[in-house]
Amino acid sequence: MAGMTQEEIEAAALEGRQVSGPLDRATALRLLRDGGLTVVGRLLSASNATFFCLVAGPGGDPARPIAASCVYKPIRGERPLYDFPDGTLAYREVAAHAVSEASGWDVVPPTVMRDGPFGEGMVQLWVEIDESVDLTELLDSDNPALRRIAVLDAVLNNADRKAGHLLPLPNGHVQGIDNGLCFAVEPKLRTILWGWRGQPLTTDDRAVLGRLREALSGDLGSELQPLLAPEEVAATERRIDGLLSSGVLPRPDRNRPAVPWPPF
Repeated sequence: MAGMTQEEIEAAALEGRQVSGPLDRATALRLLRDGGLTVVGRLLSASNATFFCLVAGPGGDPARPIAASCVYKPIRGERPLYDFPDGTLAYREVAAHAVSEASGWDVVPPTVMRDGPFGEGMVQLWVEIDESVDLTELLDSDNPALRRIAVLDAVLNNADRKAGHLLPLPNGHVQGIDNGLCFAVEPKLRTILWGWRGQPLTTDDRAVLGRLREALSGDLGSELQPLLAPEEVAATERRIDGLLSSGVLPRPDRNRPAVPWPPF
């Protein structure tokens, strides 16, 4: 941020570039929690109120403050849904990040709950994507990063995994955003990632699921406690137990829609 005018900072952000360059996760989370949040514009394609913002604060060098682009979703801008409690989507996004962190798979970008210009809400680091990647071709591939997202979505009970929620990164990794429709007690898995349905869990899958199950009885469980209802945390434990017991990735349920609409 040092040496840049506010106009240059906003121009960089609007191009989808992180102003201070890549940030390590600890720095990103600290900046998202404590930095000054400035709204640049609104993302009109989102169904809920979603704002593109800049967050700025001190870095390791006091002479060189840092700034990053981020997305801010205030609770007061959430559209009521018939099948999820009002005012809970931001908390579910933060909870999805907590599970992603505990998995070690780095599926969800750094995400925090904090106060902002329009009240409390979810703030998530803006991710620079590889614009050359064709999402249709990516979905037709056997990309292991997509498979890990499919496994984690089964844990989260993600009811809205659209193709547009997948972010191909320049390093080849893939992340998943818009995780607000997760953690329902009733089965609601709707996803475009059915390519691994019925396939056996890998050794890595089992290790991660076992680690998540153990973490739910410890630090992860404590982290989810203020974000989700107790029965939703218990349902997450049951889903992990079910996956480990069956030994395979879930198949679509014939009694409900298996793919979100629109799929992209």
